[in-house]
Amino acid sequence: MARGPRYRVKFRRRREGKTNYKKRLKLLLSRKPRLVVRVTNKRIIAQVVEYSPEGDRVIAAADSSMLPQFGWKGDLNNTPAAYLTGLLIAKKALSKGVSEAVLDIGLHAPTRGSRVFAVLRGAVEGGLDVPHSPEVFPDDSRIMGEHIAAYYEEAPEKFAEYERRGLKPSDLPAHVDEIKSKIMEMVQ
Repeated sequence: MARGPRYRVKFRRRREGKTNYKKRLKLLLSRKPRLVVRVTNKRIIAQVVEYSPEGDRVIAAADSSMLPQFGWKGDLNNTPAAYLTGLLIAKKALSKGVSEAVLDIGLHAPTRGSRVFAVLRGAVEGGLDVPHSPEVFPDDSRIMGEHIAAYYEEAPEKFAEYERRGLKPSDLPAHVDEIKSKIMEMVQ
């Protein structure tokens, strides 16, 4: 451990590996709300957050666990669920008067085609103005879940949970379209 009169202990959240303060400062300097996307092992979380000196203020929030309200029967943490969560956060943010934001992916690695960018694609297609490059978006087949349907043909025994919910994974692309149209009709 470093010692001496010039040693300075880092902020707690930096020591715990939760916050990159240099990156956060760059995002805050834009003076725009942030589209905060976090991916957990079980779900996808998206929030539109505005800076306040007393603490950040959440303007709108969407979670992939809200998708079953629209009839979603798939997993809550795959690429199609991330895309639909992005559509949902865009609709909620627009209803609260937020039309633009900057993407905040936190400590996630910016991997092309990842679930984080599936949320971004959903938010952009939902009407939220977020600076981006279309090259980072997942392709249409992954957004629609065709990769899941193809894997179902190889290993159907791994999809018992889908079938228990009443969805055959080979029908997933049509199911994504159905849920997308329900979210797009939503007016809050």
